[in-house]
Amino acid sequence: MAVQKMVTSPLKKYELPPLPYAPGDLEPHISEEQLSLHHDKHHQGYVTGANANLDKLEKARQEGSDLDMKALLKELSFNIGGHVLHSLFWPNMAPAGKGGGGTPGGNLADRIDHEWGSFDRFKAEFSKTASSVEGSGWAALAYCTMTDRPMIMQIEKHNTNVYPTFQILMVLDVWEHAYYVDYRNNRGQFVDAFWNVVNWDEVDRRLEKL
Repeated sequence: MAVQKMVTSPLKKYELPPLPYAPGDLEPHISEEQLSLHHDKHHQGYVTGANANLDKLEKARQEGSDLDMKALLKELSFNIGGHVLHSLFWPNMAPAGKGGGGTPGGNLADRIDHEWGSFDRFKAEFSKTASSVEGSGWAALAYCTMTDRPMIMQIEKHNTNVYPTFQILMVLDVWEHAYYVDYRNNRGQFVDAFWNVVNWDEVDRRLEKL
């Protein structure tokens, strides 16, 4: 009986996604310098970090060596979280007046009105969530399929306080690296500026995919 050889191929790694617009397209709300630094340096750093973590795992498996799994998986969770959230962040923004800003429509608007009573109430809660993150983190609009309700989520770092399995519809990065070039330490001004570039069509598409 012939023994079949297992076909092997290189294990896939994480890749930095391109911006869906030019780096200067979100001005004056987010400058080209700020956006380029954020995407090319910080997001790339999480991609590089996650791949380095995977390389450590693969090397240890090949060599049969031991690993500090607690430390390594904590670091991998942090880097993957940073990559995933940034990959959601870029497309849920668009140039003001060219898909960015305004208010949501369609099913998304109906869901927001049903949950919060009005878009203004949702906007106020989301802004407060973003402004009050302790240290570094994110504000997110997520969806609970168990209750069929949208919910706001406050994420610390990239991976703490995440609601497990909830689908994320929209995120706002409030790490200082997301706004320091433009707004220095004034996070509130950055949060206010974000509403001018929200790509509601993209957020609504994410909702429709659930």
